[in-house]
Amino acid sequence: MKKARSIKQNTLPDALPNFRNLGATLRILLICNGLALLQAVLQANAWGEVPQHMMQIATLLAPVLLSSLLLLWLAQPWLARLPYRVGALAVSALAVALTLATYRFGGELYNPTGYDDAGFGAVRYALIGLAVSAILLMYFRWRSQVLSRALHEARLQVLRARIRPHFLFNTINAVLSVVRAQPKQAETALEDMSDLFRMAMGEEHDLLPLRQEMQLCRQYLALEQLRIGERLQSDWQADGVPDDVMIPPLLLQPLLENAVYHGIESLPQGGTIRIGLSKRGNELLIEVENPCARREAVQHPGNRMALQNIRERLALLFDVEASYRVERGDDSYRVEIAMPYIREESLGNR
Repeated sequence: MKKARSIKQNTLPDALPNFRNLGATLRILLICNGLALLQAVLQANAWGEVPQHMMQIATLLAPVLLSSLLLLWLAQPWLARLPYRVGALAVSALAVALTLATYRFGGELYNPTGYDDAGFGAVRYALIGLAVSAILLMYFRWRSQVLSRALHEARLQVLRARIRPHFLFNTINAVLSVVRAQPKQAETALEDMSDLFRMAMGEEHDLLPLRQEMQLCRQYLALEQLRIGERLQSDWQADGVPDDVMIPPLLLQPLLENAVYHGIESLPQGGTIRIGLSKRGNELLIEVENPCARREAVQHPGNRMALQNIRERLALLFDVEASYRVERGDDSYRVEIAMPYIREESLGNR
């Protein structure tokens, strides 16, 4: 089983795109069709000829592109284990082979008038297939390098957002308030605080098991309950979701922190934070809802930094396969996150 990948504080190594990712597939389709349109414009002598040339190009492009995407989807686990250069060579060779096979069995369809030399036509189309695959690989390599730098910045922002001075001071004050009357409870609180900060400051991973995040969140809520008292209640609804589902670290905790500081704490009577975890098809749904004062219906500036960090990390890790939605009511605040449902045991196949 593969270990969760680490987000290092330097540039990530080159890696092929995940050909099972919907965002990668959509980008491949858009870039290939954009290049086809450019070629059609260059071949045409007038705007009226562009659709005709585009149709001619599409007769070769469509079967090659669709068959390539299918085979790359099937070969993704094998490609993920290859060094970048070997994998890039394999992808390029596959594109050229499929182009030549389509050209060979296409017969007269790919041999228009004026191309009497079949060998020249084969070399020509092979070079086009090689050029397109090279352009795609260079684009994804460039995008990976850009995102690795953005991921580094997102990690630093997450750490800054998590280690908030007011949380540290409030926790210390809460522990001091019970250290004499309830020394055992104070000792437990210090252990929980130590675990919380150790995870926040420790080595960051892309994905961690849900059980670790839930344990961290329960420790965090216990610390806040020590400070706020019975005004803070939580309702966990995670039936049917195994604890080895993988989620980004520090995904739930900042949502709970916002629910406490911008919701429960502002209510004299307190309230209950509801945390829902469920499976919908191939998606994991995470819902966090809390009551809030009417003045908190407008999002507090402190919310935006932490929640924007979560939104950016979801986009970096899952692209278009993850979604983030906020619903603000007169006296309630609700966050819903949908992301791919990934089991710990399946990481080796991704």
